[in-house]
Amino acid sequence: MAKLTIDELKSALKRLPDWRLAGEREAITRKFQFVDFDAAFAFMTRAALLAAKMDHHPEWFNVYNKVEVTLATHDAGGVTQKDIDLATAMDGYAALMAGGR
Repeated sequence: MAKLTIDELKSALKRLPDWRLAGEREAITRKFQFVDFDAAFAFMTRAALLAAKMDHHPEWFNVYNKVEVTLATHDAGGVTQKDIDLATAMDGYAALMAGGR
C-alpha cells in the first residue's frame, strides 16, 4: 500500500479532527479517554479484532481509562489508507461507548 501524499494526509486529517501528526515520525496519533478501565479495554478489544482482520496493528499504550494510539504503515514508511481506515473505525468505536472522547 502506498504512503499518502502530504495533501492526501492533510485532507484525511480534516475528517479525523482528533488525530494529529506524530512529532517524531510519519504517523498519526490520538489520545482516547473513557469512563473507566473496562470501557478502555472494550475499545481496545474491538479495535484489535478489526486490526487483526486488516492485518494492520496499532501501536498503543493503556493506563486505566486512557488509550494512546499511534498508526503508521511500517512497510510504506508512513501513513497509508489503512491507517486512515483504522483511525476512522477507532473514532466510531469510541463514539459508541459512553464517555469515549
